[in-house]
Amino acid sequence: MAKRRPMTIAEKILATHAGKKEVEPGEIVEAKIDIALGNDITAPLAINELRKVGAKKVFNRKRVVLVMDHFTPNKDIKSATQCKLVREFAREFGIVNYFEGGDVGIEHALLPELGLVVSGDVVVGADSHTCTYGGLGAFATGVGSTDLAFAMITGKLWFRVPQTMKFVFRGRLKKWVSGKDLILHTIGEIGVDGANYRAMEFSGDTIRRLSVDSRLALCNMAIEAGAKAGLIEPDETTEEYVSGRAQRRPRFLRSDADAEYVEAREYDASKIDPLVALPHLPENTRPVTDVAGTPIDQVVIGSCTNGRIEDLAIAARILRGRRVSSSTRLIVIPATPHVYEEALRRGYLRVFLSAGAVISPPTCGPCLGGHMGILAEGERALATTNRNFIGRMGHPKSEVYLANPAVAAATAVRGRIAHPDEVVRH
Repeated sequence: MAKRRPMTIAEKILATHAGKKEVEPGEIVEAKIDIALGNDITAPLAINELRKVGAKKVFNRKRVVLVMDHFTPNKDIKSATQCKLVREFAREFGIVNYFEGGDVGIEHALLPELGLVVSGDVVVGADSHTCTYGGLGAFATGVGSTDLAFAMITGKLWFRVPQTMKFVFRGRLKKWVSGKDLILHTIGEIGVDGANYRAMEFSGDTIRRLSVDSRLALCNMAIEAGAKAGLIEPDETTEEYVSGRAQRRPRFLRSDADAEYVEAREYDASKIDPLVALPHLPENTRPVTDVAGTPIDQVVIGSCTNGRIEDLAIAARILRGRRVSSSTRLIVIPATPHVYEEALRRGYLRVFLSAGAVISPPTCGPCLGGHMGILAEGERALATTNRNFIGRMGHPKSEVYLANPAVAAATAVRGRIAHPDEVVRH
């Protein structure tokens, strides 16, 4: 009997969903989809394609998830029309997991929180940051709206099995350093095209000590290196998080010890400082101390990268008893209704209000230049978001700097890019 080839976690998940004992990089497989995700920008395009081919039902009314999170609460007539189209489709097709209004959260924070995505899943979403779910040990990737339509109808999609790059982080993190800094460090080293159509697998004792919030933030930005997916092997932390909320049985798959990687890199995480990505690419990373003093007009704490309760807790710790600089605007966006409620219960929202922040309902909002914080010409923002391309948050001649929530909160207080130690003394 032939021995099965050793496989990475990405290969194992795809093999399982393709009904095969093994797969190898470069192979084309048809895999079953666990979750097909669309939002108020991308779902209307998929729905129109679905109607063009005359589809009368989706493959599973519980596995198609529609989240109205990008331009909501509706910012204008066009966004209202988009949501109306999706809402009517959801009613007509009996979509169980349709989220809008007071139930909506930023999609990539909402789905793990509700247990809609579990370990071992194959998830496709018409949104590039669908790779977030790799933090739970799922193979999750962004697709186009036409591919989403096909997945919604059939529950299947073609994939080319990606090669896997392994990133091993060892050592204890410095104070104020999080998963956001680990991925910024990685992208800064390999570049925004350094993992094109590859799976990025993150491991090592540093990763095992990360919270789920930090793991999701880390995998969220794998796409910023061009990756097809970012993954972290499930462990006790994952199992504890998933088991308490999973709506389906998870599969905790792990890479074989002798699995083949196209490339492996190791890092001493204890040497990584809080980082800032300068305009206009996530690869333009510098230690925060190198760019400290840069004036900032607006700070945004939120997004599918850093809008979870851990992120708000860090920001509240720095902002407690302090005021936002008179030269700077601070916008805080809890990622989901549950995060909003928990931040209220813990007193974080009072801290933010007392500091002079604007608190937004859960929305993608300013991250993609949608609403709730558009930049004017010449303005600079520092944000906990994931992308800082030209014009990303507003005017083409504005600038966006990326950082973790601790740096963002300190920057809001100082009115310029600042290390958290400038504000919170040891």
